[in-house]
Amino acid sequence: MEYFNSLVIHNLLFPNTAYSLLGFTENRDKNLCIVLEQPFIEGEQAELGAIKELLTFNGFENIKRQDYYNKEFGLLLEDMHDENVIAKNDVLFFIDTVFYVMK
Repeated sequence: MEYFNSLVIHNLLFPNTAYSLLGFTENRDKNLCIVLEQPFIEGEQAELGAIKELLTFNGFENIKRQDYYNKEFGLLLEDMHDENVIAKNDVLFFIDTVFYVMK
């Protein structure tokens, strides 16, 4: 359930890179796998300062390395390094987010 919560939060906060659920499948070990699709964005790796500036503006506090916390909503956003955010024409595209609901 936590994984689906993370997807929904991502889609609400970053609609320009929203995930689409295509379906489910099994891997070789018979484990259930989720098949997702996300828009393909060409650009450059975002600068860490630009990521921090945007997230801070939106109520997230940098708590350690590239992890951010929003106290108002009790959301932890992890792993927001420059390889998970693409910059194009001064717009940031978040492509690999991991959210946790802490409240």
